Amino acid sequence: MTSVAVRDLTLRFGALEVLSALNLEIEHGEFLVLLGPSGCGKSTLLNCIAGLLEISDGQIHISGRNVTWEEPKDRGIGMVFQSYALYPQMTVAKNLSFGLQIAGVPKDEIAKRIARAAEILQIEPLLSRKPAQLSGGQRQRVAIGRALVRDVDVFLFDEPLSNLDAKLRAELRVELKRLHHSLKNTMIYVTHDQIEALTLADRIAVMKGGVIQQLDAPLTIYNRPVNLFVAGFIGSPSMNFLKGEIIQDDGAVKVALGADETVALAGYEAGEALQEGRKVIFGVRPEHLTLTSEPTSGPHLPAVVELEEPMGADSLVWVRLGEKAISVRTESAISRKPGEKVYVTFDLEHASLFDAETEDRI
Repeated sequence: MTSVAVRDLTLRFGALEVLSALNLEIEHGEFLVLLGPSGCGKSTLLNCIAGLLEISDGQIHISGRNVTWEEPKDRGIGMVFQSYALYPQMTVAKNLSFGLQIAGVPKDEIAKRIARAAEILQIEPLLSRKPAQLSGGQRQRVAIGRALVRDVDVFLFDEPLSNLDAKLRAELRVELKRLHHSLKNTMIYVTHDQIEALTLADRIAVMKGGVIQQLDAPLTIYNRPVNLFVAGFIGSPSMNFLKGEIIQDDGAVKVALGADETVALAGYEAGEALQEGRKVIFGVRPEHLTLTSEPTSGPHLPAVVELEEPMGADSLVWVRLGEKAISVRTESAISRKPGEKVYVTFDLEHASLFDAETEDRI
């Protein structure tokens, strides 16, 4: 069952078209993440769904009902913003109950909803405190609780963790995942942090310039990005990109990455698309490369170590491959010294090829 449907949504600010004929369907109980850089239109789309922006064209349906011109309070949504937006003079309990009191919800029902939200979010000991007495993580839990007590089918999150430090963000990501598993409500979550997107989402909509570039499961987007933008945006560290050209050598299809640098593409599935002379961009993630001191049987090229970044469980080694520096994720137990000569082996099963002109995946 479709929970939220966005149909041919267009939004203009004067002559500027921010969203153009955008279509999106979100299933009931799905956790969808809108991901992209600043200015890509993800928060704008969320605000259109919430009713905070008046759209120029198209329709928005929530739970089968056309809510395009309805007020935000009548759409059956709960929203959590980047800023906590708590009333400083009110206790946590009052912050949670205020909206319900305005809506005329009976007192005993308000008490039940507050108790349930406080239990789910583990903020029961905080109900008598005021926001100034809370940490950042506790304030964000209260902000989530204020949306939770509305007892709605759809929750909208606009970068709710971006004001928190790294440790708190990681903790609250787990809490949000548990919350979704517990409630099974539809959740639409906006972020520019691709780690949040990969860990939280059932599906990710990667946006650029007001257009959804790819909408799919996190692992599909990570392993099979549809274009160069998605490939470069998803992943930390980013995918390595090498300019090349398709060649035929002794009946084998290869990609030439430099004067004497060629990699056979026997493990890459693209069929007739690999025509000789086609200009391409060869992409491979750091974890799909291996460093060895001697040549291997797989596709490999000689390189020179530039520097090593220890990261605890593993290390990121930067090597010079021809004129290009690329990163390789390695075991931290094996240390590499600057200037050391090594061989880089490619896992072609996880590699990507993009057309150099269109930047689309081949």
